[in-house]
Amino acid sequence: MSLLEVRNLSVTFSTEDGLVKAVQDMSFSIDSGETLGIVGESGSGKSVSTQTIVGLTRGARVTGTATFEGRDLLTLSQDQLRTVRGAKIGMIFQDPLSSLHPHYRVGWQIIEMIRAHEDCDKKVARGRALELLKLVGIPQADRRLDDYPHQFSGGMRQRAMIAMALALNPVLLVADEPTTALDVTVQAQIIDLMQRLQSEFGTAIIMITHDLGVVADIANDVMVMYAGKPVEFADRRTVYYQPHHPYTKGLIESIPTTVGGRERLKPIQGQPPSVINLPTGCSFHPRCPYVMDRCLTDVPPLRDVAGSESHRSACWLSVEEIGRGAEVDARREAEAEAWRADGGVAEAVATGEIEGTFIADTMAESSPS
Repeated sequence: MSLLEVRNLSVTFSTEDGLVKAVQDMSFSIDSGETLGIVGESGSGKSVSTQTIVGLTRGARVTGTATFEGRDLLTLSQDQLRTVRGAKIGMIFQDPLSSLHPHYRVGWQIIEMIRAHEDCDKKVARGRALELLKLVGIPQADRRLDDYPHQFSGGMRQRAMIAMALALNPVLLVADEPTTALDVTVQAQIIDLMQRLQSEFGTAIIMITHDLGVVADIANDVMVMYAGKPVEFADRRTVYYQPHHPYTKGLIESIPTTVGGRERLKPIQGQPPSVINLPTGCSFHPRCPYVMDRCLTDVPPLRDVAGSESHRSACWLSVEEIGRGAEVDARREAEAEAWRADGGVAEAVATGEIEGTFIADTMAESSPS
């Protein structure tokens, strides 16, 4: 059995505006020493899914299972979860400035966490906190131990958060956008630090990010999420070089390149949908350049791609059409055009049902004036 195995996880919130379908039917697993990258735009359900696993989404309606070391975390009480959070599963939150208490010294916060889980005196815990700050590369750690969070730079605060997350040697580390708002040099240092610590302690890592470039060198497997649903899952190399889902392809093509000539970026047209009022059929169809008639009505399941059980995609395009490039794009466009023969897409454009979407604008440009 895997270290963590999540099956059919769904998370919803009741609001005055309606039911927020934050996560829908999410499944994945991770073993010790592995790294899983969860990528997607803001609002795709990345953070909610992992916070739900450790019981941090109170008030949500949760279904599914999350089996960690033989126990379903979703059925544990808050007291039982406190023995897991920190001790077994460490969390690195997105914004360390808001995660660290501004009124308490950084060292005190690490010491308090250690003593909350282990029976040790303050002197022993302080020595452990000092070792952790040195481990994550904080200069003059013995002096900085007594500094307040605002006295740390952004990169140092993130290092302090990593030190706190590793304080009790967890077997699983959840890193929620640990490099957001950091400059590229500090991003690389944080990634290198996490890789080094993983190699030393065999920690499993779940890396959450909106940037595929961040997981390029660290993840074993990548799960792409859109509008609360997993839309593609594969190993890192397959996701980058043989993507199937148009959304995954769009994320990759929007990454700036540092080699070759100067080319314009290819952004994904449109905006992510509201998870209160999701589009019918495939949630990505208003932004998809290959939308077909059935995409408007039928929700695509995760299917094996190119005969591989380890590569799955939730898209109605042929499972044999993978990769990037002009030839692949041409074949996909031809397939999509052929499956628009019934007129569903054209009718939706004509009636204004998908007015203002990528495909509607494309068809308007190509139609005779």
